[in-house]
Amino acid sequence: MDPIHVLLTGATGLVGGALLPRLAEQGHHVTALTRRAPAASSDEGAISFASWDGTTPPASALDGVHTVIHLAGEPVFGGIPTTARKQRMVTSRVDSTRAIVAQIAALPQARRPKRLICASAVGYYGDRGDEWLEESSGPGEGFLSQLCQDWEREADQAMALGTAVTRMRFGIVLARDGGALSMLRRIFGANLGGRLGSGRQWFPWVHLDDTLGALLLALEGRLDGAVNVVSPAPVTNQELTRVLAKQMRRVGFWAVPSIAMRLALGDIADELLGSKRVRPTALEQSGYEFAFSDLIAALERELS
Repeated sequence: MDPIHVLLTGATGLVGGALLPRLAEQGHHVTALTRRAPAASSDEGAISFASWDGTTPPASALDGVHTVIHLAGEPVFGGIPTTARKQRMVTSRVDSTRAIVAQIAALPQARRPKRLICASAVGYYGDRGDEWLEESSGPGEGFLSQLCQDWEREADQAMALGTAVTRMRFGIVLARDGGALSMLRRIFGANLGGRLGSGRQWFPWVHLDDTLGALLLALEGRLDGAVNVVSPAPVTNQELTRVLAKQMRRVGFWAVPSIAMRLALGDIADELLGSKRVRPTALEQSGYEFAFSDLIAALERELS
């Protein structure tokens, strides 16, 4: 596609940090919103930075932008889920999306972004056992499901302004240097790895390369509405434990009781104990070819 102007939030996160150079490599000009903006641009001017408070972007940042990619959000597993942290999860996702749409509305029609690509998560579906879940499946219950529903609802308001919306429901992103895999490597490296709860719950994973591939496909305008960003081959938590222990040549026979996880994480534990057997229907129908559809290959890539 021809080079465009992209506004990116969450540029210092796991996904945003990997996406930023990819966008520059493709010739796009990227304005990255960060809390601590560097003094200078990078990649020969392809990337510039603007400061924001994590909730409300400056109106000038959206003026004339072609596509907004909104990935910012307080990490779900960034600490003990106190009331204050849970409120930050809401503010950094729901309130920030509402503010972005409000800034779009304040612009003249001709200066508004053509597309808003907004992060969401498969937590939208809640705990659904062995049920196959597609983009058309209804939402679940619980804190994280409600958070995703509110998040997506705010993003969809942009459609009334003439801005197309793509809602990326990310699974658990596997990457060497961050996210869930980084945490699991430390646990298994200490021979403390094991299944969570019953281990029978489905684990909707996706490799970082395919996460970026899906985002770039959305940038081309080939994905609209909800998109499940997950591997076509989900595994159970028990299978993940077995494969990870084998790859790392560590034991994986410990088990963390569900009650212990709920005592430690409250309703956030549902994200790990709940079962989400998610299918990437929209990506498959778009013709997207996954770089990593097999868990063993994905882990070999990241752990080698």
